[in-house]
Amino acid sequence: MIAERLVSRAAALEAERVPYVQAVVVRAARPASVQVGATALVHTDGSIEGFVGGHCAEPSVRLHALRVLETGEPLLLRIEPGPGDQDAIDGAVTVHNPCISGGALEIFLEPHLPKPRLRVVGDTPIATALAELGRSAGFHVATDAAADDEAVVVASHGRDEEQALAAALEAGVPYVGLVASRKRGPTVIEALEAEDRERVHTPAGLDLGARTPEEIALSILAEIVATRRRHTTPPAPVEHGHHHCHE
Repeated sequence: MIAERLVSRAAALEAERVPYVQAVVVRAARPASVQVGATALVHTDGSIEGFVGGHCAEPSVRLHALRVLETGEPLLLRIEPGPGDQDAIDGAVTVHNPCISGGALEIFLEPHLPKPRLRVVGDTPIATALAELGRSAGFHVATDAAADDEAVVVASHGRDEEQALAAALEAGVPYVGLVASRKRGPTVIEALEAEDRERVHTPAGLDLGARTPEEIALSILAEIVATRRRHTTPPAPVEHGHHHCHE
């Protein structure tokens, strides 16, 4: 069972939006020196807090925990006596136990990654609806700028729009959207450099025929998700026509 110290440590990492992997022993065959339920936290630098096996297990736990952080997918790590490692099958991988004493362990590696950060600029009905929908969709919604913003949507309807857009573009935020009509949007971004203007989604959102603040928020969130997924999956046809009207 996870120690109280590790519970507190995990909570602190979550609060600081720091990724880590929780490693839990789910099977331990003699003469393994660790018990079922033993838990450790594996950090992005490969350091391990807690104990899920000594030098026989740690290198494999470290290696596969770092891979889990990359993929974002949990993994069952089997450490067993035998001639060599085996390829991953159905979410499990088997590796050779290098120790003469042998013994078999199964360790579940679960990634804990920060929620994607969505910054919403403005207090308009669309901004409010987008913040609510974003939270329910698993985003960390904020109003302040941060280095790990994955999407910034300016929905302030005329207030400090150019400054907010310029700051997000300078920070390299992957998705930058402006809630504005097709007529007003190009006017707002006219002062930006040409290459920056091309990076601003305006009117923000996919063309869903949206009219209400909630519908417009849905179209914006759909475009954010599509943009994020294109970075990790092969491109798929997406309708990008911008015909709905935001004032």
